[in-house]
Amino acid sequence: MAAALSIQNLNAWYTPGKPVLTGLSLELQEHEVIGLIGLNGAGKTTLLNILSGIHRDFQSDGQKRKGMPVSFRDESFKGCRYTVFAEDHSFSFFTFREYLSYVFQAYKKPVPRVEDLVQGFGFEAYTDKLFGDLSMGNRKKAFLITAFALKPELLFLDEPVNGLDFSGTEFLYQKIREYGDYGTLLFSSHILESITLTANRVLVLKEGRISRSFSHEEMKAEEIRRALGITELE
Repeated sequence: MAAALSIQNLNAWYTPGKPVLTGLSLELQEHEVIGLIGLNGAGKTTLLNILSGIHRDFQSDGQKRKGMPVSFRDESFKGCRYTVFAEDHSFSFFTFREYLSYVFQAYKKPVPRVEDLVQGFGFEAYTDKLFGDLSMGNRKKAFLITAFALKPELLFLDEPVNGLDFSGTEFLYQKIREYGDYGTLLFSSHILESITLTANRVLVLKEGRISRSFSHEEMKAEEIRRALGITELE
């Protein structure tokens, strides 16, 4: 079976001659939950921004979705993926209900009931408040609720735990663990626990490339720390 998404020999930069990602290759399988871990500055956000069609300064030897060549800015690819960014200050004058309606209209899907997600993230008091008036954590919850309601084939989460309270984090872990029932989820984190508790596989990003891959059975904290070249995660 062809991978849900594959990339070969990806190189990315912000300043020419100063690469952030170098020779990076990866495959994301269908219905897989993959954690991407690396120290601060390893390039996790850059990679997710490339997959999200935001960062354009890159080249690769090939990008495929289900075996077919793809551009990350193609409308067909945009329609099968959704990204929750580490920090997102967009849509400041939208309420959550307005944003949810906007997203589902853009993806040409009917708006589902989201009460369970709203309750799970403890977001009941904020559904009719403007995004611009919400804390970072509550904005993050609004985007996460939208993501898990949308259930795209490819879901990308950049540091999704940042800004969440304890109960929101626990509920997020549950939704990440379950996501393989709907599609493929790739999320970045520098928090080891968030990956070992949720992912089927972990990719270690180091020196601009995927240096190691651990299956769930191989996912031991000390081995991942060793692959990162440290004894304590930053």
